[in-house]
Amino acid sequence: MSDALINGLAGAGGGIIAQLITYPLQSVNTRQQTERDVKRKKRKHGTIEQMCQVIKNEGWGRLYSGLAPSVAGTACSQGVYYYFYQIFRDRAEAIARDHKRNGIGDGSVGMLSSLVVAALAGCTNVLLTNPIWVVVTRMQTHMKNSKKSQPSPSSIAPTEKVLDPKEPPPYGTGHAVGVFPTLIMVSNPSIQFMLYETMLKKLKTKRALVKQGDTGVTALEIFLLGALAKLGATVVTYPLLVVKSRLQAKQITTGDKRHHYEGTLDAILKMIRYEGFHGFYKGMSTKIVQSVLAAAVLFMIKEELVGGARFLLTKGGTTTRKTRSA
Repeated sequence: MSDALINGLAGAGGGIIAQLITYPLQSVNTRQQTERDVKRKKRKHGTIEQMCQVIKNEGWGRLYSGLAPSVAGTACSQGVYYYFYQIFRDRAEAIARDHKRNGIGDGSVGMLSSLVVAALAGCTNVLLTNPIWVVVTRMQTHMKNSKKSQPSPSSIAPTEKVLDPKEPPPYGTGHAVGVFPTLIMVSNPSIQFMLYETMLKKLKTKRALVKQGDTGVTALEIFLLGALAKLGATVVTYPLLVVKSRLQAKQITTGDKRHHYEGTLDAILKMIRYEGFHGFYKGMSTKIVQSVLAAAVLFMIKEELVGGARFLLTKGGTTTRKTRSA
């Protein structure tokens, strides 16, 4: 079994476990990102309070709306990402070794190379798995209206155009899918892996000096490194994530067109005009908790699975060789 396939399968397994643990937070965060009603600022709820509101008005099941395609999407996404990441990483390491033989560099993959490797893997992942996440986002943002929450005809503003629930809202494929901002969001895992690999390299180098060549890293250290790397990446790229979620969610048609986005640039300009820069950071605290926890769990479990798989394959190979020699 190739190293890339081992990493791909381990990434898929770690992603599934992390998704199952943090999914309710992700559902609430997606609703916070896609909220377009400016008037609701006055009655803004915290994460825990909003989760309670969803449970009260829509039931426990709504927190897990879209879980099945999300788990499938996570397995595919993480599997594809780590598979191609390892392929590109091996190639980058081979180039670094060639450069060292020619007297250039120290033979290790630098920060910029790590960024390029992660970006290439991210672009491949987005182009292959983005349609799955469109489905997930729309299932998460679908509101199950109770009788109490249904608006009366008199409460609807005259400028708003009411849609038949059976009639799909009009939106074009290009801006609904949101591939462009999703491709830009490749910068998130790129920055994340650049920070992770850089911190891991420094930790191993420092440990090798202290413990005479021992570069082993514990599961807790992997957990903390993954959390720190994701925190840095999330803070930098969060506004783009909000734009992506807005475009992937179903569009709302109103008379003044404030809530209807015709594309990435149109969404950005309308958010700045009607919501201010604050609109780009809706639900950020929830996202930080959810994404940092998910990334930390993912990195820790993935590395443990990779280590276990390599051990089993090495042990199996050794046993086979011993049997043949006997």
